[in-house]
Amino acid sequence: MQLVLAPLFPMMRDELGVSYAVLGSVLMVFFTVSALLQPVAGFVVDRFGGRGVLLGGLALMVVGALMTSFAHGAALLFAGAVVSGTGNSVFHPADFSILNGTVTQKRLGHAFSTHGVAGMLGYAAAPVFSAAVGSAYGWHNALLAAAGLALIVLVLIGANAKLFVGHGEAKKRDAGPVDARVLLAVPVLMCFAFFTLHAAGLGALQQFGVSAMKEYFGVGTGLASAALTAYILGSAGGMLAGGFVTTRFQRHDLVAAGGFAIASVNALVIALGLIPGVALPAVLAVSGLAVGVTYPSRDFIVRAATPPGATGRIFGFVYSGLDLGSLATPVLCGWLMDHRLPQGIFYLVFGCTLAAILTVLQLPARQALRSSTSTQRT
Repeated sequence: MQLVLAPLFPMMRDELGVSYAVLGSVLMVFFTVSALLQPVAGFVVDRFGGRGVLLGGLALMVVGALMTSFAHGAALLFAGAVVSGTGNSVFHPADFSILNGTVTQKRLGHAFSTHGVAGMLGYAAAPVFSAAVGSAYGWHNALLAAAGLALIVLVLIGANAKLFVGHGEAKKRDAGPVDARVLLAVPVLMCFAFFTLHAAGLGALQQFGVSAMKEYFGVGTGLASAALTAYILGSAGGMLAGGFVTTRFQRHDLVAAGGFAIASVNALVIALGLIPGVALPAVLAVSGLAVGVTYPSRDFIVRAATPPGATGRIFGFVYSGLDLGSLATPVLCGWLMDHRLPQGIFYLVFGCTLAAILTVLQLPARQALRSSTSTQRT
């Protein structure tokens, strides 16, 4: 649902007579609303549980896609983005609250891994689905089809709602007073910074990587696109492996730092032009694999920084860093490309990834302290 709109922009631009800047602003509104409301959604999840909030978010995504599909001007596009962005804000706090409340500790790493892989498959499928339906039946019907898919998921979850409430999830209704001060704890802020930096670097690669590779290495669109696809597929494979890694390594901070170190070195190698263009898919596949392995571990890092009864608000706040990071780099990347500095895209990826390592390495001592405290309580 996040990526279904962008492939339709050429068709929408021709029919509606709006600029790409306006269409890009629609996406910016979507992610801005999502980023601002995600911490709020976390507090709601902690108070009322994740199941109802998840169903509400899905319903808003359906309504937002329907509104956008009926647009014949910019106004309804922006209104649909606001509604959809509001719906999008609930998923991370609701999902992780449900997973933490219903999945046993020994299987939680695999749950985080499967959850992440499903998201990557959705990212991979969305542009193909959107472009195919849009080309055959028009962009209005493509968005109607997307709304239909979201409605099917909403009905399936609603029909199986009892599976989404476990012992830990049910206790949320008895949680104490809402306290925003937990969001200002140093471990939580470090997690937020980690997600923001990762999203900033990843956004630069996803949005401008193909253009940068074409200009810097002189390769064709096919090879540059294949390199980005290799990164995405590598990430998906890494996530699956990451579920097993979490069961064998308790130092999740070192797993995250190691994976990001590999990715940062590869980004620097690309930025310096030390590899031939034909090697780009292989190098980015390794980067994607290394980063993907860290995803279940990073979710455990956030979990370790989360006080009891605050899962929704912590995951909501921390994951809003992904939306903030996604907003942070497009303008800078566009400036670099306009000034014929395509290698700057990969220097930016390198810098953001390296800085993310520094944030995650601030956490191990505090995680150990929290684990010790939890053991004493038990």
